[in-house]
Amino acid sequence: MEAPPEPRVVHSDDSILVIDKPAGLVVHPAPSHKGPTLVDWLGERAGGGPSGRPGIVHRLDKDTSGLMVVARTEEAHRELSRQIKAREVERRYLALVEGRLGARTGTIDAPLGRDRRRRTRRAVRGAGEREARTHFEVVERLPADTVVQATLETGRTHQIRVHFEAIGHPVAGDREYGGSGRHGLERQFLHAERLALTHPVSGERLEWTSELPADLAAALRLARKPSSDQ
Repeated sequence: MEAPPEPRVVHSDDSILVIDKPAGLVVHPAPSHKGPTLVDWLGERAGGGPSGRPGIVHRLDKDTSGLMVVARTEEAHRELSRQIKAREVERRYLALVEGRLGARTGTIDAPLGRDRRRRTRRAVRGAGEREARTHFEVVERLPADTVVQATLETGRTHQIRVHFEAIGHPVAGDREYGGSGRHGLERQFLHAERLALTHPVSGERLEWTSELPADLAAALRLARKPSSDQ
């Protein structure tokens, strides 16, 4: 099995680590996954929280790329977890969704739970549902797709992917939730492009951005072409 690429360190100090996670890297160990994880890579770099997930305060899906913050101390873990629960951490994603969205901005407010037929999936009004809200803004309308910025108000598993499937505009490349493999995509076109938070010790407000990875940038170039050119 080919090892996934390692994350890129964007920021590091005594309390936190901000990384740019590549697609293909699983965040923490699970019975369904065999192979290296982000937790393995973190090793002694992270701290605080459960022993099996040291430093982890939020996660990205395996094939979602982009920015994550990791705690390095118990104090930082407690404060970052509090900020996420209080919705004080801004997490903005760039997504390519299929079809042309009519509204320029909007909020998808639909509770999410476990799919009653396939337990690895999430679904609107699934088992054990919890509130879930995704805000979006159209960045660019393309011939057959729409580029959107999506901001999480809540952070449920697969939230953006399920929400856009629910409104009939699945994330391009996301075969799990109705997307197709158009534009050469081998994964969902979903990238955590901006992260903003208050430093758990200094109290300074910090923000970071991440450019699209090469595979998504290439897919976007194809998506911009008229259908007859593809």
